[in-house]
Amino acid sequence: MNERTSPQFHRFLAEGNIVCQTSAASSNDVIAELADRLAFTTAGLRREEIIEAVREREAILPTVIASGLAVPHARLAQADQLLIALATSRNGIDFQVPDMPPVKVVVLILTPRNDPGLHLQLLAALARDFRDPGAIDQLAALPNAGRIMEYFNGNDVEIPKYLRARDLMQSDAPTLLESDTLHRAIETFARGRAEEIPILDDEGDLRGVISQADILKFSLPEHILWMDDLTPIYQFQPFAEMLKADQETKLADFMREDPVVVDEELPAIQLAKLFLMKKIGQIIVSSAGKYAGVVNLDDFNRKLFWE
Repeated sequence: MNERTSPQFHRFLAEGNIVCQTSAASSNDVIAELADRLAFTTAGLRREEIIEAVREREAILPTVIASGLAVPHARLAQADQLLIALATSRNGIDFQVPDMPPVKVVVLILTPRNDPGLHLQLLAALARDFRDPGAIDQLAALPNAGRIMEYFNGNDVEIPKYLRARDLMQSDAPTLLESDTLHRAIETFARGRAEEIPILDDEGDLRGVISQADILKFSLPEHILWMDDLTPIYQFQPFAEMLKADQETKLADFMREDPVVVDEELPAIQLAKLFLMKKIGQIIVSSAGKYAGVVNLDDFNRKLFWE
């Protein structure tokens, strides 16, 4: 997978690694069932090692990437290539993900430990090709492994040859409007874990960005930062003054208008370069000139080095 090609998903799926209409009712059960298949068909892999690695990953964050589709995965030192097993279920499997329906298609992925982007490339391909819940229902209804192989042979699910910004971005990250107030921004920061929030106009165009540090800077004028003696403001007087007007202060009045923005097609390795060169914690992603999402440094590292 290091060569610059875009292989098809079905090249890595063997009919013997497909469980059609599994009776498994839980994520643990179906992971064990698929681990059995891969251990049986792949020399050097042990069932227990597969189950332990995949369940450890699932315990952090269940990988239900689309309605009805789960992609549990792990990186193994013993794996020297991409390995895939697949299960379908008419009744659905409980992956214990709030607000998501039971899973009808489970794709278990094992990748070499020294290839950090490979599983993300496959996740991107599956998320793109199974955006339509009808496709999941269609696949889950097929009667046998042979028909499932025919389905993928005909659909040509293509694994991208490299990761792009859109494959790593959060499309549902919080945003604010330039007409929103400082009070709204403080409330949004308090409710989530974001350190920086994009600011849009009413048409959805990116106008700027605001960070938690920006709010502190707005509270403490620069001349105060040069004071050695802060005893006059031990009671946070500047913050009190700011909060008196937080319902009237518009974000357009003090947002930054110089965020780092990249196109969604940018190779993901360029994101790593930007994080280091610009010394920033977030990069905004655009699609056809419109705001599309963000890539945070901590999320970037987690996906590459752990997930």
